[in-house]
Amino acid sequence: MAAQNCLVANDWICWDYVTSRSQELTDATLEHIWITGVSVLIGIAVSVPLALLARRGRHWAAPVLGLTTLLYTIPSLAMFSLLLPVFGLSAALVVTGLVLYSLTILVRNVLAGLEAVPEDVREAARGMGYGPGRLLWQVELPLALPALLAGVRIATVSTVALTTVGSIVGKGGLGNLIAPAVNSSFKAQVLTASVLCVLLALVADLLLLGVQRLLTPWTRAGARPAASPSSSQASPSSAASASAPAKEV
Repeated sequence: MAAQNCLVANDWICWDYVTSRSQELTDATLEHIWITGVSVLIGIAVSVPLALLARRGRHWAAPVLGLTTLLYTIPSLAMFSLLLPVFGLSAALVVTGLVLYSLTILVRNVLAGLEAVPEDVREAARGMGYGPGRLLWQVELPLALPALLAGVRIATVSTVALTTVGSIVGKGGLGNLIAPAVNSSFKAQVLTASVLCVLLALVADLLLLGVQRLLTPWTRAGARPAASPSSSQASPSSAASASAPAKEV
């Protein structure tokens, strides 16, 4: 009986709200995931070329880093208003705004990862006949993965939060539930949607942490116990390959 009356009583915790609005909550959550995922993926695709451009020298780094930092200082409402004439009231408006915000984090992390690659590793690769493209994809980007993925984690969590602002144009995922519920003081909807948003951020961060640990196993090398005496017979080439990634930041 109490569970049936929690909606009438406007309680913060109301399981009856969750069961009666399950489809609405599911749709909002899926939209939130879709907008966040697309925004982060596009942000990564844009940030890598920008980081490569910034790496060419100080005369490129200053404008690239300055512009991406400036974009992050623009309030979300002003950002969406500036993009509105181009994209209209659509999901593309929200995604574009979120991509621009993510560049501040992603470009700096990609650049930091690339700059952390030891110069002697680059020289060794060039000596083996690696051209610029092969050097980038097979040597530099793999060694820059820890910094890149750390940036992706931060950008993803930040984007999960910022996606809710898209509710001002009706494309905010869980924000579409939070904003009207706040205005109407619908406590159960505010709390449920907010908790789901927090859980999305936590789950996304844990999943990306797992991906990071899977793709960069050398970052856990320091936590392993000391090698047994028999391991001292390892070849010099294997020792070199194991020590090279330890130089990453």
